[in-house]
Amino acid sequence: MTEEMQNIVEPVIQSELEVTEAVIETAPTNTIKFEELRVGMEFSGRVEKVELYGAWVNIGLDRPAMLHISQMGQSEIRNVQDVVTVGQELTVYVLKVDGTSKRVALSTEKPVAQPLGDIHKGQEIVGKVVRIESYGVFVDIGAERPAMIHVSELATGYVSAPSEVVSIDQEVRARVIKVDKKKRQIDMSIKAIEQDEVNAATSQQEDDDIPTAMELALRRAMDTNGGASQDRGTTGKQLNNSRKRRRELNDILSRTLTGDKN
Repeated sequence: MTEEMQNIVEPVIQSELEVTEAVIETAPTNTIKFEELRVGMEFSGRVEKVELYGAWVNIGLDRPAMLHISQMGQSEIRNVQDVVTVGQELTVYVLKVDGTSKRVALSTEKPVAQPLGDIHKGQEIVGKVVRIESYGVFVDIGAERPAMIHVSELATGYVSAPSEVVSIDQEVRARVIKVDKKKRQIDMSIKAIEQDEVNAATSQQEDDDIPTAMELALRRAMDTNGGASQDRGTTGKQLNNSRKRRRELNDILSRTLTGDKN
C-alpha cells in the first residue's frame, strides 16, 4: 500500500473505530421489555440527560426512565448536577410504572415491600424483631419504618420484660391494631392472635361437649325405660326385660358416640 493510500485509509478506519466505541459505550446495560417491569426491580443504569427536576437514566428500555430529584437519596438538593452527571452509572430501582404513558419512575433507594397505604387494621403480618426496648419491641415488616409491639401486646399473660418473650432477629406473626398515617406509625399485637386461637379452641371444645340429637333421644329412651321399671309394680320377667332393653340402648349409644357401625 502506497503512503498516499495509507494516509487515506487510516483516518477512515480510525473514524469507524470511534463510532463503534461510541455505540458500545451508549448501549443499554440491560435489555428488558416494558411489560416485564415490576415495582422494586433493580437495574444498573446510565445517566443520559440531566434536568433541573431530575435525570433521565437508560435502564435498557426504548426510552430513558426518570429519576426525580426527590428520589436521589439526599435531602435539600439544590442542583441535580451536584449529585449525578451525564454518563454516570447508577444502581436504581423501579418506583412506578405508568402503563398508559409507558413512563417509568426510578429511585436510588429500594422501595418498601409494604407501603403504608396498603397496611390496614386487622391485617396479620410476619416480621423480624430488630429492636427491643423496655416498653416494647420494633419489628421490620417491610414498611418505611419498623412497627411497634407494646409490651402489653406481646403475650396473653403478664410480661415483665420484652426480652422474656422475643429476641433480636426472631420472626413473629402479629396483627395490626392501629395505623397512624400522619405520624407514619404502625402498632401491632401478638396477644390478639393468641387470644383468638384460645377462643377458637374453647369454642371447639364446647361444641364437642354438646350432645347430638340422637344422643339426647337415646338418653330419654333409657330414662323412660329405667323409670318405668321403678314406678310400676313389675314382675321379675318384666324387670329383666327392662334391664336387657337398657343394656341394648347403652350399647347403641356407645357405638353411636364412637362411630362403630358394627
